[in-house]
Amino acid sequence: MDSKIHKRRATIDNGETGEDLVLATLIGNGDDLGPLVRHAFEMGRPEPLVQQLKHLMKKKEVEIEDLCKTHYEEFIRAVDELRGVLVDAEELKSDLSSDNFRLQEVGSALLLKLEELLESYSIKKSVTEAIKMSRICIQVLELCVKCNKHLSQGQFYLALKAVDLVEKNYLQNFPVNKIKIVIEKAIPMIKAHIEKKVTSHFNEWLVHIRSSAKDIGQTAIGHASSARQRDEEMRERQRKAEEMSMAGMDFVYQLDVDEVAEESVLKFDLTPLHRSYHIHTCLGLQEQFRDYYYKNRLLQLTSDLQIPSSQPFIESHQTYLAQIAGYFIVEDRVLRTSGGLLSVEQVETMWETTVAKVVLILDAQFVQMGTATHLLLVKDYITLLGATLRQYGYEVSPILEVLDKSRDKYHDLLLEDCRQEIENIICNDSCDQMIVKKESDYDNNVLAFHLETSDIMPAFPYIAPFSSMVPDCCFIVRSFIKGCVDYLSYGLNSNFYDIVRKYLDNLLIDVLNEVVLNKVHSPALGESQVMQLAANISYLERACNFFLQYAAQLCGIPVRSVDRPRAGLTAKAILKTSRDEAYLALLTLVNSKLEEFMALTENINWTMEEIVQDRNDYMTEVVFYLETLLSKGQQILPLDALYKVGSGALEHISSSIVAAFLSDSVKRFNANAVMLINNDLKMLEKFADERFQSTGLSEVYRDGSFQGCLVEARQLINLLSSSQPENFMNPVIRQKNYNALDHKKVSIICDKFKDSADSIFGSLSNRNTKISSRKKSMDMLKKRLKDFN
Repeated sequence: MDSKIHKRRATIDNGETGEDLVLATLIGNGDDLGPLVRHAFEMGRPEPLVQQLKHLMKKKEVEIEDLCKTHYEEFIRAVDELRGVLVDAEELKSDLSSDNFRLQEVGSALLLKLEELLESYSIKKSVTEAIKMSRICIQVLELCVKCNKHLSQGQFYLALKAVDLVEKNYLQNFPVNKIKIVIEKAIPMIKAHIEKKVTSHFNEWLVHIRSSAKDIGQTAIGHASSARQRDEEMRERQRKAEEMSMAGMDFVYQLDVDEVAEESVLKFDLTPLHRSYHIHTCLGLQEQFRDYYYKNRLLQLTSDLQIPSSQPFIESHQTYLAQIAGYFIVEDRVLRTSGGLLSVEQVETMWETTVAKVVLILDAQFVQMGTATHLLLVKDYITLLGATLRQYGYEVSPILEVLDKSRDKYHDLLLEDCRQEIENIICNDSCDQMIVKKESDYDNNVLAFHLETSDIMPAFPYIAPFSSMVPDCCFIVRSFIKGCVDYLSYGLNSNFYDIVRKYLDNLLIDVLNEVVLNKVHSPALGESQVMQLAANISYLERACNFFLQYAAQLCGIPVRSVDRPRAGLTAKAILKTSRDEAYLALLTLVNSKLEEFMALTENINWTMEEIVQDRNDYMTEVVFYLETLLSKGQQILPLDALYKVGSGALEHISSSIVAAFLSDSVKRFNANAVMLINNDLKMLEKFADERFQSTGLSEVYRDGSFQGCLVEARQLINLLSSSQPENFMNPVIRQKNYNALDHKKVSIICDKFKDSADSIFGSLSNRNTKISSRKKSMDMLKKRLKDFN
């Protein structure tokens, strides 16, 4: 073994190559040389292997020789075996050469096929990649075609989606560089085109929505007006039901479903706005679009807030306010549906700007308005504007405060309008009793204002105790109350009954009462006209209860609340005072007329020698005048007023009779004149007693009478006719029989009393003892009166 190793090392040392060593090792180990041979032929270099084998064979031969020398027999056998191996090797070589030839034949054909196959594989790969690239190009081009189609049809969002697909999914890995460059250049242009078109459409929408804002606002305000009208109708029916219920009548109020028809929803198109906002969001221009929208809408609002100078505000206020309402209804819808296009703060800023501007404009316009009708018209629309925008969450109190600030001006204008109408009615009133020809007129002019004197329907034609000025003035007062309530309704204050009552008092006191009193004191009026005015004032005073109830009804408060103490009108007391003043004016006229009649007493012969049984003509005229006066008063005046007029006239007549005796024109009178005056007085007393009974005053004033109003004249006549006139100085008798007489007046009258020889108060030369006794009594009375004075 060691010798083999030694030989191998010697061989290596003798310059044997590594391949020879490997081959020797393989042969020495008995390994299969087939792979090595196959490899040599595959490499096309079998000769080196043959040379190596030959070289190895030579070396082996040397080794064999050595071995043979050592092991000759064995060597011989080995040689023999080697010869056999050699033969086998030759056979193997021949086989290998044959196999190699066949292999070359077969391999050449296969190699050609292989080269063809590899080329096919390469072509296939190129085709596959080309197909893939083509498909990508087709998809991109299809998206481009769709994009162009969408652009032409105005479907900008779909076009933008197509561009985004190309940009995100295809463009980065696009295989065709030239097409990629073209598309990359086209995408910004397409986006710019889309932005331009969308902005153009949005601008058109801005113009459209501004022009539509007026219609939107008018529609919304119309809905608010309809809702208000339904509420008023419902309250009116409820009030009637309550009144009928209080009256003990059954009344069922049923709210029909048809009465509460829902208002149609306001319709206006925000699609262009939402589309523009969404596309700008997709373009990454969301903030830019928000700012653009806000600035443009602010510009529109600024323009809308300018009132037109070409027409008066009263003609343009509805359009102006409807435009504002429509603007903010749109902004509310945008705020709720646009997904962040507007912020609450921006809307509040626009609303605060609008409120400040509108308040300034309304203040200025209200100052310029000169009629209550215009103020009310604008006020109604402002409250409807407030009710409309309050539904959308806007704070409208500052605008409604303008109405409160103009409240006094409105009522001053309304008061002045009513003053003109009332002055026209009262000045043109004939002061004749109103004739009502039919029941409908009675309902409208009498029952409507609670002016009826009886619950029974009268026969027609009906002669009312008042003139036509009473219902005419009541119509004006009622319209004034309605005007007050209309202005105060739907404002900041929900409970405004006390305010209405204050303004109603102003109308009744400062206007109606003043105008009526001016008419009463007019020098052109006669007694019947002043009497009619006094009666009219009484009925106007009675109508005050209706005015209060009507005001309470319109203000929506229980009618029973106006019946409480201290809840009435101050004007009622003022009208009572004015009524009394009218009675005094009437009495002044009556007394003036009576003085004309009583002035005829100067024509009486106060020293007549013969007794005349007839009455004086003046007293006939006085009775006729009083008859006419009291008949008229009985028709139109209340009994207390009739009593005042009658008693005042009779008292004045009584005073006039006494004044006739005191007149400087009467230097002396005799008993015959006293008897004549007594006849006149009796006639007057009879008339007074009859009228006191026929007018029904006796049932009211049981302790009084018209005849008692003549007591001064009667006591004077009784004194002058008495046989014992000195009894006047007896306090007991004077208190009983002459308590109405003034001793000073009696003294003056007694000084004028001079009887003739044939009279019942004869001279000292008269032989009649009785007459002489009376004269002495009169002289005694005169003396005692002088001492008393």
